[in-house]
Amino acid sequence: MSKKVAQIIVETLEQAGVKNCYGVVGDTLNLIAHNISTSSISWIHMRHEEAGAFAAQGEALVTGRLTAIAGSCGPGSLHFINGVVEANRNRAPLIVIATQVVRDELGFDFPQEVDFKAIYGSCSVYCDMILTPNQARRKTVMACQAALAKRGVAVLIVPVDISHSDAHDDVPYAVHTSDPLVRPIDADLDRAAAFLNSGQKVAIYGGSGCRDAHDAIVRLAGILKAPIAHTSRGKDALAYDNPYNVGMTGIIGTEAGYQALHDCDTLLLLGADFAWRQFYPKHARIVQIDLDPTHLGRRHPIALGLTGDIKATVEALIPRVQEKTDTHFLDRLVKRYHEVIASHVAKAAPKRRDSISGIHLTEVIDRMAAEDALVTGDDGTPTVWMHRYFTATAQRRFFGSLLHGTMASAMPTALGLQKAAPDRQVIALSGDGGIAMLFGDLLTAVQEKLPIKIAVYDNGKLGFIDIEQKSEGLLPLYTHLHNPDFGKVAEAMGLWGRTVSRADELEEAVGSWLAHPGPALLNVKVESMTLVMPPVIEFGPAYGMALYSARAILDGQSQDVIEMIQENFL
Repeated sequence: MSKKVAQIIVETLEQAGVKNCYGVVGDTLNLIAHNISTSSISWIHMRHEEAGAFAAQGEALVTGRLTAIAGSCGPGSLHFINGVVEANRNRAPLIVIATQVVRDELGFDFPQEVDFKAIYGSCSVYCDMILTPNQARRKTVMACQAALAKRGVAVLIVPVDISHSDAHDDVPYAVHTSDPLVRPIDADLDRAAAFLNSGQKVAIYGGSGCRDAHDAIVRLAGILKAPIAHTSRGKDALAYDNPYNVGMTGIIGTEAGYQALHDCDTLLLLGADFAWRQFYPKHARIVQIDLDPTHLGRRHPIALGLTGDIKATVEALIPRVQEKTDTHFLDRLVKRYHEVIASHVAKAAPKRRDSISGIHLTEVIDRMAAEDALVTGDDGTPTVWMHRYFTATAQRRFFGSLLHGTMASAMPTALGLQKAAPDRQVIALSGDGGIAMLFGDLLTAVQEKLPIKIAVYDNGKLGFIDIEQKSEGLLPLYTHLHNPDFGKVAEAMGLWGRTVSRADELEEAVGSWLAHPGPALLNVKVESMTLVMPPVIEFGPAYGMALYSARAILDGQSQDVIEMIQENFL
């Protein structure tokens, strides 16, 4: 008995483990949507497809399972593009059902015809079109399997006449996935151990590939007396229950994390693909271990590169390393890390009752948030404060656009996290610029009854861009934002909404916001001149700031310079 291609596609998605599909219905997607409505898959009605891609990415990242997005032909499926790039770079298993105009009109510049293969081919692990009805199950299986096996986005292009066609030769192809154990051979492990055993000042630098390897890495660090620095994406994998933690390096890192890499003579690089070469040690020997062999040595020259799962490889390495006794290097950096964090938090404490810094807001939310909260941060200062000042626990997870660097991802990603984890607290730390970009999907939180909590860092400008321009010696240009009262707008949309601007109101407001049973938005007027201070001040940015200050004073903006000094240095 024949089946419609639309039904076959949905059946295959079910078999591959898809629970939710995010999108906007219409036109070429309608028959597939109707088949979803009779399946076990839930349809999440978004207001903008880009937000749907971010939401699906959140679900895929927190669960590890395949998640779907689906769009109509032309602009519908095209709107996914930014979220698809984000998801693919974050290795989120996602399948895009990009419906298309009828095959007979392809190549003739037909209305809403878009060459999805040309567009999505560069930002996916699989991208192909179903050309005949009998290909439907086989290509859907290939797309699902590629997304799961390669950990990325698969794009399945479905012309509308194909989805309405009958497949008469429906061969029962099915999705098969496994989790193989990959570790280096013994001889290579011995070579790695020899480097570590001969090092006098060994440091460990871990990234997102260290997930599930926390205990083994901490055990290894204890043997080597090695400080553990981590990338921003490795925070929730390594920073909790870790007496050797010295924080991050890089532009948003801390002095201790920076010094751990700068001063070591041997660096063990685990599951990290940190891109900025200037933060790697100049003279240390680097041993790199990564599950992806293409990552080995591509950011900085290394002495030894091994391919393997981090947990399995570290566990196999531990019996081969010799316990060290000298703890001076480790003790100095751990002590410095705690001093730096305490200093930052103390400096951020409100100096007067009518002013709130973004750092203080983050610290208050951190104290009141659940131990297993899922937290997202918008690109810019919110994600900096999240990674610096939120306390990691064994259950908390942190999500930000750290590879793609897009604005507006925090709130829609939170939607997908909440859909995937309905019993957990989900918090979005949104910039005022970011929240405004996809503001309409706050209605999705209301319509889908997703009790996400959004904190808006309302400083009236594109804060991180403002800092960038100042560090180049420029007067900030085109960064000012004329914002509405986001709290009142949220109320009008059906959320709990409130705006606060005084430090003595903040703790009560955060408590009420987090306690609200439904979706809630807390708009906080934060200080506008707080800087993101790097771990080491280089001459170029320092000179740029001095040049900006001189220009601002000459331009009659001396009050801005005074506020910057008060908020950051006094």
